[in-house]
Formats: sequence, C-alpha cells, structure tokens
Amino acid sequence: METILTIENLHKRYGRIQALKNISFEIQKGRVYGILGPNGSGKSTTLGIVLNVVKRTSGNYSWFCGKMQTHEALKKVGAIIERPNFYPYMTAEENLKLVCKIKSIDYSKIDEKLVLVGLVERKNSKFSTFSLGMKQRLAIASALLNDPEILILDEPTNGLDPQGIHQIRDIIKKIASQGTTILLASHLLDEVEKVCSHVVVLRKGEMLYSGSVDGMSANEGFFEVQSEDIETLKSVLNEHPAIDRIAEEEEKVLVYLKSELSASELNQFLFSRNIILSHLVKRKNSLEAQFLELTKNAPSK
Repeated sequence: METILTIENLHKRYGRIQALKNISFEIQKGRVYGILGPNGSGKSTTLGIVLNVVKRTSGNYSWFCGKMQTHEALKKVGAIIERPNFYPYMTAEENLKLVCKIKSIDYSKIDEKLVLVGLVERKNSKFSTFSLGMKQRLAIASALLNDPEILILDEPTNGLDPQGIHQIRDIIKKIASQGTTILLASHLLDEVEKVCSHVVVLRKGEMLYSGSVDGMSANEGFFEVQSEDIETLKSVLNEHPAIDRIAEEEEKVLVYLKSELSASELNQFLFSRNIILSHLVKRKNSLEAQFLELTKNAPSK
C-alpha cells in the first residue's frame, strides 16, 4: 500500500515546553486517520509541522515516500487548520473562484465540490449569511478544489451544533469513499470512532497508541461473570495466571486479562474449583474505555 506521509522521531520544543516527544507513524493511502488527544496533546503542532507552518525541533517527515520536496508535495494536499477565512461580502461561488485563480484551478471544479458538501443551492449567497456549519463545509469544498490526495482537518466539528456535526461527518465519509486519504485531529472520541479507520493517540506530546481503531478497542477485552458466592468467585479468579485484575460492579465481577483466555477455558477452570457460573459474557472495551485506560496509565509530566 502506498505511503502518503511518514513521520519519524518528531520532536518540538517551545522554550521549556516539550510539545512533541519522539512521534513516529505512517499515513497509508485511502484510509481515514484520526489524531486523538485532549487539548495540549500536540495534535495541531503535528499537523502544523507536516504542513510546513511550524518548525520542528528535530526528527523527520516525508511526503509520498520522499519522492518530492515538501513545497511540491503540499500541492497535492488539502488542509483546513484554522477557522474558515473567506470574504464576507462575496458569494460562495465568488470566494471559490478566487481560490481557483490563486491555485490555477479550472472553475469547472467549483460546482462539483459545492454539490459534494451540499452547498450548490447556496452558491450565490454571501458568505456572511452562512451558519458556522455552512462556513466549514465551504472551507472543505475550497480544500478539495485541487483534488488533493490527502485532506487534513484540524478539529473539523469544533463549535458546531449536532446537525452541523452530523453533516461534516457524513461529508468526511463521502470524501473517503471516493478514495481521498483523510487525516483529522480531534479531541472527540465519538468522532474518531464513527469516522476513522486508524488512530494515533497523543497525550502531552507523547504517542500512546498507533494502529486501527478496532485494534485499539480490542486491545483489552474483559469477562463479566456472576455466581451465587461472589467472594469465593473473586478469590478463585485471582489465582488464574492469565487474569490481570478483577473489579466488582452491580453484583457482577469484571475480569480483566493480561494474556489470552477463552470463555470456555475460564468456565472450565471455575467449574474445576466447584464454582458454577450463572452469568458469563465476553465484553469488548469501547474506544472510550481504552482511551481512558491509556491516558490513566501514561506517565504524567
């Protein structure tokens, strides 16, 4: 699979503040990547560096396997890393024509992209009359005018109402379905879980996870078990070498694993110790649960 962007051992320091520490990951063609983390985790700094608007302290990054210089590669990148900035007294179409002139793009692309973001019927409306969600959709249309190979979005739904959030997410999915690679930064777990196929988790400039969204939530499954004698059940569970820890919740015992263990193996083990289960279910942690677990265990600075 073709690699769009490679980031290797990226560091960024602002004075005494370490904004990024040894960040490395790759963006593969045709996927939707999320950079997930709370405010101050280094998401925007990472995007700023690869877009050549923030200077890195050390480390490297390369576009398209290093086959072209950054300024040439960025012609194949569409990006929105700040609030939409168009002329308020001009219409949507006039604003996009101006972008086309600056980037030497044919005007024929304008209607195509306005249809994609659901604004073609408002192309003759002034930008000043647009809602925040419509402004964001116009910005996406603008970033897509040059048919980029990758679209980069920094907090694309920030400040939007539920309807606006839903519209932006649908547009992202539609763009991705047409083969465009997408990299978005977000502090919203829900956004990453619903939109992205892959995720990089950052906390205080450090990378905690990089891989598929499904792989992240599958990293740590757990069992939910119940029997008549909860105390004896807990005591016996603590003896099993594959069990990391247990917790009690609403008369059920949650069993967290440190190595692989099937439901039948667990049931057989307990039965051999004269414990008959009335309830046994294998659960998969949500992305939220896994994210909280990752950030909880990460070292604080």
